[in-house]
Amino acid sequence: MKLNSLGLKNRTEWENAGYSIPEFDRDSVAAETKESPAWIHFGAGNIFRAFQANILQTLLNKGIMNTGLIVAEGYDYEIIAKMNHPHDDYSILVTLKADGSIEKTVVGSIVESLILDSANIPAYDRMKAIFCSPTLSMASFTITEKGYSLVDGQGQLLADVEADFIAGPAAPKSYIGKVSALIYERYLNGRLPLALVSMDNCSHNGDKLKAAVTAFAENWIKKGLAEEGLGEYLCDPSKISFPWSMIDKITPRPDAKIEALLIQDNIEELAPVITEKKTYVAPFVNAEECEYLVIEDHFPGSRLPLDQAGIIYTSRETVDKIEKMKVCTCLNPLHTALAIFGCLMGYELISEEMKNPLLKKLVETIGYQEGLPVVVDPGIIQPKAFIDEVLNVRIPNPFMPDTPQRIATDTSQKLAIRYGETIKAYMASDTLKVENLRMIPLVFAGWLRYLMAVDDNGNSFTLSPDPMLDTLLPIVSTLSLGNTEQAADTLKPILAKSAIFGVNLYEAGLAEKVIGYYRELSSAPGAVKATLEKYI
Repeated sequence: MKLNSLGLKNRTEWENAGYSIPEFDRDSVAAETKESPAWIHFGAGNIFRAFQANILQTLLNKGIMNTGLIVAEGYDYEIIAKMNHPHDDYSILVTLKADGSIEKTVVGSIVESLILDSANIPAYDRMKAIFCSPTLSMASFTITEKGYSLVDGQGQLLADVEADFIAGPAAPKSYIGKVSALIYERYLNGRLPLALVSMDNCSHNGDKLKAAVTAFAENWIKKGLAEEGLGEYLCDPSKISFPWSMIDKITPRPDAKIEALLIQDNIEELAPVITEKKTYVAPFVNAEECEYLVIEDHFPGSRLPLDQAGIIYTSRETVDKIEKMKVCTCLNPLHTALAIFGCLMGYELISEEMKNPLLKKLVETIGYQEGLPVVVDPGIIQPKAFIDEVLNVRIPNPFMPDTPQRIATDTSQKLAIRYGETIKAYMASDTLKVENLRMIPLVFAGWLRYLMAVDDNGNSFTLSPDPMLDTLLPIVSTLSLGNTEQAADTLKPILAKSAIFGVNLYEAGLAEKVIGYYRELSSAPGAVKATLEKYI
């Protein structure tokens, strides 16, 4: 069986193999989408194919919607060329349940895929046409948190961003520069309304997108490269919105065991591809069953009926509470703690870490004892029940091939929100004491120990990608196992960075505790385990 339009004409063959396949007339949906696009998504990665695309498929199957998804990839063009186009934009979603059962779904809701490249005239002209369509109601994004950053680890403008600020919207090179230019096209063609919805896993994601787009607009207006009305357009909530959202669905990179399972079903051409930009993609995605997407209900034009497929529309205040509950307490801090110590202790699966009593107790303490006291109940999702599900069902799921190495990616960008907000809440509290925090400082120390790129057995390992590595590694290069006498002085410029930890750890009164933990974790091979045993 082949995963493409021709191969899926034999519906019975796929259904007999246990696959759910699209129930709608895809050709009709594609034609309607071409004429009247409603939803374009930026970022053709795994989370999008496992979640948003499947949500829309549900709505198409039910006849609630009659237009499909358009996906645009502005960072790694190979994804489109080597994965979307060869498979006619079909993909397979394998849902891995905690009881060991699986669901196999052929997702066909994506009916057009494009690269976001201003140098590719046909593709870019099509993007402009989409953005000038009055029927377009939402442009959504999963481009990762760093995708919204316009500066490097030193705080300097990225080269492409700086060039786009100077050259204007005609042929931008940077990701957000290209998006901003498309928004300008929509402005020029009647100031049409649009919701720009970041669905990335970061705090106040809509504000990050708005700040990035606004920066381009302000620079272009100042230089006379765009009309002044563009600024008014972006600030008019009846025209343009940047809703906040909270997303949650664990979607590891495609796993070889899942590939083997699909090959047994006689599906051809499933081999994954590692692009030149080190993106790992395959014709299938594997993901957990649990999923949440909560979106601020602010849509200047029409609002897509995603709520009829389980998505929650609510107020900004409620999104903020849910996001803080998840990102700052109930999931993400636990994941990051396991990622750091998993890399140090040689684990290759997050689920296996939960069999280690020390690591299990570590994340239970962070969640229930240190984090939960400062969580504000959002009302529609109960915080303790959420942590219970995370620790007892989701993370221990042995069928989820998620790795600490994947989750350790970009840790420097995650610590501030995943732990810093809790520290700030303690600092502002009349009853909670910052000095009572024990496990969060231990995680910080563990991350600094991780930067040695040496595990607890004394063996070297490869650090996960992180935009701050070029800045951080030269600072810690003088520290090594058994050689941490200068740790206090060496680590001071890092520990004082509120951009990393959310607070200046010296001002918070936690720096000395972190340094003490670090010295113990770094004293010798085996010290990581010994330190965990001592304090947990």
